[in-house]
Amino acid sequence: MKTILKILKEHFEYRTQILKLAKADLVKTYRGSALGWSWAVIKPTVTIFVYWFAFSIGLRAGGQVAGFPFFLWLISGLVPWFYMGDMITGGTNCIRKYNYLVNKMKFPVSTIPTFVSMSNMMINLILIVIVIAIFWIFGYPPDIYLLQLPFYLLLSFIFFTLWAFFASFIGAMSKDFVNLVRSFITAVFWLSGILWDADTITNPVLHRFLMLNPVTFLVTGCRNCFINKIWFWDQPKRLMYFAVLTIFMIIIGLWSYRKLRKEIPDVL
Repeated sequence: MKTILKILKEHFEYRTQILKLAKADLVKTYRGSALGWSWAVIKPTVTIFVYWFAFSIGLRAGGQVAGFPFFLWLISGLVPWFYMGDMITGGTNCIRKYNYLVNKMKFPVSTIPTFVSMSNMMINLILIVIVIAIFWIFGYPPDIYLLQLPFYLLLSFIFFTLWAFFASFIGAMSKDFVNLVRSFITAVFWLSGILWDADTITNPVLHRFLMLNPVTFLVTGCRNCFINKIWFWDQPKRLMYFAVLTIFMIIIGLWSYRKLRKEIPDVL
């Protein structure tokens, strides 16, 4: 409890600096390029086009899904993944990336994953607004089910900030861990129901295992807002699984913080 209070105190005392550093992280990402912030939209747009082309044109598997065009089904799950994927890899490496805050400025290391997560979420919010606009253009205006979208985005922010909090300390101590996470990111992408519907799995054991995957839960949740029109309280077991995983992430995050925070300045 003392550790939690210490972390919360650091976040409160440095709240202004956290916001400024989140903004600075965005600026740093796109600084020096001619198109600047446009890359925040161009890069995911190219990725979406490649997957749409591969499935719709190449594999000819791009028919309607749940009464919606495949393209809309695709972007409703792929766009939320962009934030998750960036946090899985970038969150693991964030303390190494901002090692000067630890070595030269004595900035509270617990806040680094937070402002990195905020920076990535800002980009994701812009992309989500674009997705809503695209659905509207296709003839599907916002409805009442979109009211739960902020809930899923908040859950995503909390979970992957906690992931970064845990993984960044280990990543700061071991570059092998950073490389290991990068090696597994492709497997996480293909096994999480982003390009296929996890609810089509008929094997109950395998389906339950998939729902233990936080990426699957969050991607499916976002699709429930846009496509399936299902409220989050209609699937209480999935929410319970996610809550248990979040608590577990808090526990291992606190463990890594207490074990490694004093050694990080020396390693970096």
